[in-house]
Amino acid sequence: MTRRIALAVMALVTVLLVLAVVPLGLSLSGRERASFRDGTEAADRTLAAAAEEHLSDRGSSASLQQLLRRSAQPGDCAAVFDATGGEVAVTSCPDQDAAQNAATRQEWSALARTVLAHGGTAMRTADDRLAVAVTVGDESKPVGASVLSRSEEPTNDRIEAMWTRLAVIGLGGLAAGALLAVLLARWVGRPLRAVDVAARDLGEGRLDVRAAGGRGPVEVRRLASTFNTMAARMEALIHGHRAVIADVSHQLRTPLAALRLRLDMLSADADDATGAELAAAQQEIARLSRLVDGLLAVARAENAVPRPVAVGVDEVVADRIAAWTPVAQERQVRLAARCRPGLTAHLGPGDLEQVLDNLLANALDAVGEGAQVTVTGRMRHERVIVTVADDGPGMSEEAQKSAFHRFSGGEASGTGLGLAIVHRLLTANGGAVQLEDTPGGGLTVVVDLPSDAR
Repeated sequence: MTRRIALAVMALVTVLLVLAVVPLGLSLSGRERASFRDGTEAADRTLAAAAEEHLSDRGSSASLQQLLRRSAQPGDCAAVFDATGGEVAVTSCPDQDAAQNAATRQEWSALARTVLAHGGTAMRTADDRLAVAVTVGDESKPVGASVLSRSEEPTNDRIEAMWTRLAVIGLGGLAAGALLAVLLARWVGRPLRAVDVAARDLGEGRLDVRAAGGRGPVEVRRLASTFNTMAARMEALIHGHRAVIADVSHQLRTPLAALRLRLDMLSADADDATGAELAAAQQEIARLSRLVDGLLAVARAENAVPRPVAVGVDEVVADRIAAWTPVAQERQVRLAARCRPGLTAHLGPGDLEQVLDNLLANALDAVGEGAQVTVTGRMRHERVIVTVADDGPGMSEEAQKSAFHRFSGGEASGTGLGLAIVHRLLTANGGAVQLEDTPGGGLTVVVDLPSDAR
């Protein structure tokens, strides 16, 4: 954003300078050239007024030649023609050779005939020289014509110097605009970057992070203050939930353990019929304990703010396969893994282990003897894809839609919370999970994880 602000301000300053400097330069250049033409014409009319007496009195061409030399400025050259267009007196241009002077005289003769025939003033520019022709005497009945040629180089030099000064002024203004743009961009961008960094840290689990305030525009300071208020409330809320979870865990598990102990003591001295009833009650207490543990696990997953780290997916898969292999062998289920070596995801520590434990437990509970459960891991579109596929009975389409809700599909031996825990853990880590039918029958759980490639 800082760069965009700086570029926008510099572009605006550049446009303003162009709109101000270029028209000013063109105007000054036009005035300078108009002044040069007017000055040259005025000098030629002065020369014509001085030559009128010589032409009227039929003075010698030598005296007229001397008049031309005295009247001309350094670098000027001039010629006087009679009423018929004949050349009376002429001075050579100092910056031209003989051939060029001869060509110049022919142009002057043409200019002189033009003003003698039509009156007024005639001008022509060639080889960086301006030639001006005016009539001598009354325009209605001229006695001749005078032509004055003056070099444009001094005027061009002044115009070039003027453009140089304007360019220096423009570059100075552009430099000042660039400095202003950078200062403005930093003034606005730094506090926004601070808020961005604080928001990223908060999302990664640092609940005590706060954005630095007191800098930048009023709106940015207000944004930082609002963010800090939100972060403080979120920290208090999450800490409150964690405290509630800890209290519930303690308050529920303790009486359940005491109740189970009392039933064990009663069943020791009970007859067969009473012992069977007590055994059924112990099974319900065990199921209630699993349900409490599942609810606490879901609550922890919902309130967890993970701090993602690099996790070796292939290592975690191999570890969980080794841990669940004895259970699979006891149930006569084949457990296999096909995971690409070096596969790395970015999620909270221990979260992938918990996800795989829930998915493998569900899969082993769903399949029968002789079935197979396969865990695979691969990369797809810069994401890590882990699948747990079984060839069991599978799930209906309606059951798949509600599988990630609490208590959906719960069995007498389970809680219906395993997939809900998986869903909460993955969404908290920026991942996703979906259910698909296994080709040939069964259920496949597709886990989408953020890659650690950064």
